Amino acid sequence: MRSGNPIAAFVEGQRIMVLDGGLATELEARGHDLNDELWSAKLLLEAPEAVRRVHLDFLAAGADCIATITYQATVPGFRKHGLSESEAIDLMRYAVRLAVDARDEFWGEPVNREGRSRPLVAASIGPYGAFLADGSEYTGDYDIDDDALYRFHRVRWHLLADGPADLLACETIPSEREARVLLRLLGESPGRWAWLSFSCRDEAHLSDGSPLAEVARACDTEPGVMAVGVNCVPPATVGRMIDELRKGTTKPVIVYPNSGERYDAADKTWQDAPPEVDWCDVSSDWARRGVAGIGGCCRVRPETISLIRRNLVG
Repeated sequence: MRSGNPIAAFVEGQRIMVLDGGLATELEARGHDLNDELWSAKLLLEAPEAVRRVHLDFLAAGADCIATITYQATVPGFRKHGLSESEAIDLMRYAVRLAVDARDEFWGEPVNREGRSRPLVAASIGPYGAFLADGSEYTGDYDIDDDALYRFHRVRWHLLADGPADLLACETIPSEREARVLLRLLGESPGRWAWLSFSCRDEAHLSDGSPLAEVARACDTEPGVMAVGVNCVPPATVGRMIDELRKGTTKPVIVYPNSGERYDAADKTWQDAPPEVDWCDVSSDWARRGVAGIGGCCRVRPETISLIRRNLVG
């Protein structure tokens, strides 16, 4: 049986739940090389203490919810790196434990409790394209059918759903069909909450061309969906995306864009100079539009999360 929507306490108490920012970005900024099919998850093998430290820094910056480093972590991915199945499963669980322990350490200091609710831990679930590491997470163009896509997600889904995270965060979903697979899995986890957040090609369509409002409508009927949103999209497009989401759902809406730079999936680099983003201005606009959660994705660092919190929460 589900308890109340985890986002509700933050909305009631401070109007907005502040999400964290780009975990991988911050790890790269601290000198870690993530050029690997596992991306940030490789640091579970190489530098787990660095992951814990970044979790703590986002919490200190004001994040009410931190995401685990499991976005691109899968049992098959770890098996390709030479781990046994049991070792891969243990490493997935360890990733969640790192975030939970960081949250508990942060919350164990009385000074951190002043004016705040206990932060949440979201178990991150990336799209199938993230596992492929070929850029298809931004297109949804997969060479497998829906049943195979379901089987791929099912192992990780139930592994994370059975763990100690407060919720599941399905992120950067590029297509309606992958969203429906994840909704099917959520239906298999009657005690669990999850949010679904989409990558988009423009202000009204997912990366595969599916109308954003229609996909939001599909999420609206699943009781376990705690929020619907967009992530890793340019900040300039978010306002219109909020309006599109509102056409399809009465669920809480969350937004966590990137910094506005353009990602080249072919050579895995960020292109163009970063645009100037007035995070106070845009986050205030999103709050006026009634969103329940605001944070950042790639290239958004703790100082930006701190700025958003000071602007919206105080």
